[in-house]
Amino acid sequence: MIDRLYFYRSNSLDPYRNLAVEQCLLENVPEGSCILYLWQNENTVVIGRNQLAWKECRLDVMEAEGAHLARRLSGGGAVYHDLGNLNFTFLVPKADYCLDQQLQVICQGVRALGIPAERSGRNDLLAQGRKFSGNAFYSNGRQSYHHGTVMLSVDTNKLARYLAPSKAKLESKGVTSVRSRVANLREWVPELTVDELARTLESAFCQVYDLPLSPLPAGVLDSAQAEHLRQRYASREWLLGTRLPFTAEYQQRFPWGELQIQLLVEQGRICQVKAYSDAMDHLLCPRLEAALTGCDFSGPAMVRQIQTMLPQEAPQICAMLSGV
Repeated sequence: MIDRLYFYRSNSLDPYRNLAVEQCLLENVPEGSCILYLWQNENTVVIGRNQLAWKECRLDVMEAEGAHLARRLSGGGAVYHDLGNLNFTFLVPKADYCLDQQLQVICQGVRALGIPAERSGRNDLLAQGRKFSGNAFYSNGRQSYHHGTVMLSVDTNKLARYLAPSKAKLESKGVTSVRSRVANLREWVPELTVDELARTLESAFCQVYDLPLSPLPAGVLDSAQAEHLRQRYASREWLLGTRLPFTAEYQQRFPWGELQIQLLVEQGRICQVKAYSDAMDHLLCPRLEAALTGCDFSGPAMVRQIQTMLPQEAPQICAMLSGV
């Protein structure tokens, strides 16, 4: 049961530090508490844990314009952050995680500004049918977080230049471009500032949980731990990974997201696997890679492995691999 609320707002615009702080807060969140963390990144594309960077965004354009590439722990798709965007994270022990309550904080705060906010599905917040907030989720087994964006005055021209969603993904959303689907809150409240939105969310946080804020305890945000994590988040290995010289490749879009599988096969056996997806389940790709590594490169063998280790997704993934 949550009986203490903590609030922390970053003064850094560095995406790697902000993601490191987020992980620090996650790993050190006290029992019985919820932390609301607000943060901003400058000119950054943040991709999901299992996405392929060069496929999801236009890296050459980003490099030429000095934009940052970052990768988060959670699943889901690529998003663009600039100073017209305010990011939030709710960090709680897993037993106290409540998505409905957490999203209520954001909706209630935005409605208090006179904007008709509403939920759509599991991970989008809309105003008059257009998305101003996307959300993603992560759990390390003991603690969980739910984080997302709130668009106030995001540069949608840069958003459209940097992000490269597939045609299939856009069609599944019923739109022709990523820009046509999103909205800035200043379309409803032209004078809205980031500081005003932050204060409104802080107030809604206390109202929804019916608790006052307490000072962040010493040790929850460890500077040495944060710097170590920052180096990892900024590393080329974390951002880009390794490209597999694959023998076979499969790709398809499902109701839960796009999936791409690359296999390196030697002497009839799968020796390496790389899976990429914008699915919200950040464990999908690791489980799929573990299921197929060492498996015979044959339809029946692959189907057996997937049915055993990924029973929920097995019918769709096995159908994709049916030509093997």
